[in-house]
Amino acid sequence: MKMRQTFNALKLLAATALATCAVGVNATTLTLSNWVPPTHFLTTDVLQVWAANVEKATEGRVKVRMLPKPVGSPPQHWELARKGVADVTWGNFTYEPDRFKALWFAEFPLNGDNGEAQSVALWDTYEKFLSDKPTFQGVKLLGVGLFGGGAIHHGKKDIVSPEDLNNQKIRMGGPIQKRLLEEMGAIPIAAPGPQVYDLLQSGVVDGSLNPIESVINFRAADLLKHHTLVPEGFYDATFFLAINESKWNKLSEADRKAIMTVSGEHFSRLWGKVYDEQTRAALVTLKENGHKFNTPSPELMAKIKQVSDGIYTDWVADKAEYGVENPEEMVKFYRERYKALKTD
Repeated sequence: MKMRQTFNALKLLAATALATCAVGVNATTLTLSNWVPPTHFLTTDVLQVWAANVEKATEGRVKVRMLPKPVGSPPQHWELARKGVADVTWGNFTYEPDRFKALWFAEFPLNGDNGEAQSVALWDTYEKFLSDKPTFQGVKLLGVGLFGGGAIHHGKKDIVSPEDLNNQKIRMGGPIQKRLLEEMGAIPIAAPGPQVYDLLQSGVVDGSLNPIESVINFRAADLLKHHTLVPEGFYDATFFLAINESKWNKLSEADRKAIMTVSGEHFSRLWGKVYDEQTRAALVTLKENGHKFNTPSPELMAKIKQVSDGIYTDWVADKAEYGVENPEEMVKFYRERYKALKTD
């Protein structure tokens, strides 16, 4: 009798062990290509948090493994996800402006200075107007984000009037920033944000367009001490988190649903909230270190609006290029969502 009980106990133990092994074997690991350093706040406070949320939401059935180094340059990351070189990637839509022209509206001047409200509004707008467009096929979009409005930073002088920008060499990225600077008499210098320190130190540029947090996170605080904060943002940039569509479809329906409970609006809210926190912290630090903060003159604000209106008009006229039948309706929806979310 005792031998039979012992045998049954061993069978139960073996069955439990096999079941445990089966869960481990059946767990899906998604690779994530990340192109900012492991210490950057987007790694620690956004991507790693999202990865942990995915594992928890799927009860360990899906794990996200961040690769030790990116599998391509930042502008390649949409294609890296679409082709399945990495399962999950994130990146900047602005790096491929022609491909993602439908999203330009979210980067226009005076479009918002609250990253959380902007990011959620953009996700809602994508879902309502853009999710079925051919441009976005080949991946499953898991979230979008903005950084809450970019500012004008200069190494030596205050930028208050339009004339203050005359012949100033300013680092920038993307066609909207380029046109803004050109029409204000500045000389745009295209370069990735992380290069701002080297460009300033070598005298290639006089200033840079960045969100406030980047002045610190790109180690440029000693070289950029004059900051012009434009109400509702001088410009912005749009970002994505995406997974290869085939990889997504291979996940069980239950796991896809679980992942979306921590993605989509949830991820966009996380992204924007973290950026807002970084902006507030950077403002405190820079002010404590004696940096000068300026308010644009009425003339500068009028010039920004004039250029912005021209960009908007031209973008609407190009609607056939990006396949949105009524872009004005899309922009109206986005701006109304932003205002509602900002006051919540």
